[in-house]
Amino acid sequence: MLVAWRYRKRDSLLQSFDPRAWIIFFLCFLGSTLCFWDFRYLLLFFGIALLSVFTSGIRWNEMARAWIFIMGFILFFSLLTFLTGRGGMELYGSEHSLAKLTASFTIFGWRPVLNISAEKTMYALSMLIRVFSIASMTILIPYSLNPAHYGITFRGLGLPDKIAYGMDLTMRFIPTFGRDFSLTMDAQKARGYEIEKLDGGLFAQVKKLAPLIIPVTIHAIAGSEDIIDAMDLRAFGVGPRTWLETLTYRKRDRVLIAVGVVLFLFSLALSLLGYGKFWVPAFMIP
Repeated sequence: MLVAWRYRKRDSLLQSFDPRAWIIFFLCFLGSTLCFWDFRYLLLFFGIALLSVFTSGIRWNEMARAWIFIMGFILFFSLLTFLTGRGGMELYGSEHSLAKLTASFTIFGWRPVLNISAEKTMYALSMLIRVFSIASMTILIPYSLNPAHYGITFRGLGLPDKIAYGMDLTMRFIPTFGRDFSLTMDAQKARGYEIEKLDGGLFAQVKKLAPLIIPVTIHAIAGSEDIIDAMDLRAFGVGPRTWLETLTYRKRDRVLIAVGVVLFLFSLALSLLGYGKFWVPAFMIP
């Protein structure tokens, strides 16, 4: 049986919009954010993301694990970017050093040296704000979009029936896979399988995970076969598909779409005119 994300009907600003309008606004927001590297411009999108999160009505305990994973992922790669400067060299050609830290030890004759520059610092901060804004808006979708409207939403956006239903199944795959993995692990533990005592090298650990990986993989393949058979029995793809529910745009939905489109076109125009490029404050340059 397919399962969905932990959706719950809430009296929030986010769920008051048509899901199609919200998806269109999200895509415009995504495109607008990718137009800029200027920290000052990115703060605007960061504010929009925070406003969406705080008005979504989703409690911290409902999505704590997802937030912890996302924040850990973003902080790790932002720190890695700050330490190495990788990725920013295409945005700036020279660096202005702020500090130079030299390690008191050597590794095979090499002494680690960290050069803290204004460009590396601002690039890491811009990356942090940029990715966090996009991730914050993305994580709201599975928690605020009704699972019963997945296919209807993507079909209403103009996608063909096959692609719309494929997107529906894709949205349900991750939570379904997680449920199957959890059930399999509990069943194997009841049979004496101790996953906490995995030891040895990488290949040895992968080999010992076979009692978990093989049943979950086989179950996923068998489940997909059942879905395919059910769709074939209902002659899916032979003609236009009908849906049990319909979505209707309201005035607020059209306003949200218009705001998203204007935001994207304005951001694209600024980017083409040369605004919003990588920026370093003057006070950070010696």
